[in-house]
Amino acid sequence: MTPRARIPTLSAKERLVLELLAREGDLYGLQLVAASKRRLKRGTIYVTLGRMEKKGFITSRLEDPPAREGGMARRFYTPTALGRRVVAAWDHVARLLPEFA
Repeated sequence: MTPRARIPTLSAKERLVLELLAREGDLYGLQLVAASKRRLKRGTIYVTLGRMEKKGFITSRLEDPPAREGGMARRFYTPTALGRRVVAAWDHVARLLPEFA
C-alpha cells in the first residue's frame, strides 16, 4: 500500500502572500503588510510566513540592515517552485469556478 500524497492547502492569507511575492519580488514581513494595503496584519504575518515555510511554499534568508539605516537584520521571503505552482493552480481553478476566487 502506498501512502497518499498530501494535497497542499492554501489559505486566503497564504495566497495573498504568494501573489505579492510573485508581483513585487522578495519582501520582508512589514513590507508584505504594507504591500497588502493592510489586508495582512503585523500581528499575524510572521505566523503565516512560518507556516508557509514549513509547507514548502516559501524560503527565507536573513540580511543585514542597510548600513545607513541601521536597525535589525531583516528576513526576506521568496516563493519556491512549489509555492508558484500552487498559486497558479489556485488561480486556474478560480478562473474556471469564480465562486472559489
